Amino acid sequence: MSEQTMESASVPAAPAKPKRLNFFERYLSLWVLSCMVVGVAAGKLLPEAVNALSRVEFGSGSQVNVPIAILIWLMIYPMMLKIDFGSLVGVTKRPKGLLVTLFVNWLVKPFSMAFFAWLFFQHVFSAWVDPSAASNYTAGLIILAAAPCTAMVFVWSYLTDGDPAYTLVQVAVNDLIMLVAFAPIVMFLCGVANVVVPSKVLITSVVVFIVIPLAAGWFTRTLLLRTKGKTWFESRFLPRFHPVTVLALLATLVLIFAFQAENLTSRWFAVLLLAVPILVQVYFNSTLAYLLMRFFKVPHDVASPGSLIGASNFFELAVAVAITLFGPGSGAALACVVGVLVEVPVMLSVCKVCNASRSWYDRAVAAH
Repeated sequence: MSEQTMESASVPAAPAKPKRLNFFERYLSLWVLSCMVVGVAAGKLLPEAVNALSRVEFGSGSQVNVPIAILIWLMIYPMMLKIDFGSLVGVTKRPKGLLVTLFVNWLVKPFSMAFFAWLFFQHVFSAWVDPSAASNYTAGLIILAAAPCTAMVFVWSYLTDGDPAYTLVQVAVNDLIMLVAFAPIVMFLCGVANVVVPSKVLITSVVVFIVIPLAAGWFTRTLLLRTKGKTWFESRFLPRFHPVTVLALLATLVLIFAFQAENLTSRWFAVLLLAVPILVQVYFNSTLAYLLMRFFKVPHDVASPGSLIGASNFFELAVAVAITLFGPGSGAALACVVGVLVEVPVMLSVCKVCNASRSWYDRAVAAH
């Protein structure tokens, strides 16, 4: 204890935590809101152009949109460049953070969302929503919660100074579990035996949104470290990508809201109702994961991304699956799109809480 205290006192690392965001990142919530407005306006004013973009997919029936996939690659690729893949082996020596992440994502999150959806749409909001619509909204919320966040986690991890190698493992293990658990959980919680989650949509989404940018980042990093050296790579190459992630995030939001502009504007009251259980779900799961991490004395740079993984969703996959199963104008698809509407600004608030509470969190981890 004393040696660790002396060592930490002698190393000038404290000023770097929490991350000092630049002007653009500091007001990211404002830019996100602006992009949502621009997206909806584009969808209403330029419907033909937006529809043409929305139809560009990775193969017929995949529901994986090419422009959105490219933007997500631009979000993930710069972060993958920073990961020393050789350090991933060390994660096995620190399993507690991963176990908490898996517990919240697979044993709590889908079931808590099913409960909140039932509570609000079968009881609290029953006077305003007819039973068939309530069932559709519930199915959409379950699909949303059953797909743990992947691509966006790297953005949240960056904003909270998360351990990128550990975050990658958390995401990778979630993806492997999702390949076999997503469909059964959705079918079980929806309570509809004939709901079949299309495997093509699921597999294509994971390959396009995770495997491709991950492989590209690994290949680029390996090649450039060997040919140019570590100093050039870190001081010259990586800084070029600094604004790319945030700009790609904003452009992704513009497209998603442009694609769903009609659905959002014509059913605004349903949007407000759907936002309630999603908000409750996000804060419930992020708080649970964060407190469990603190209880088990998991380092903050693992706990903050872990709590964000536990709260956020793989909304690209959820929207694709909901559209495939129920149609683009369905209540289920609307529920997943509202998940995007709510998630980004709310997750930014969770990032701020994680950063602001770092000293409080670290005191508990340091105590025995």
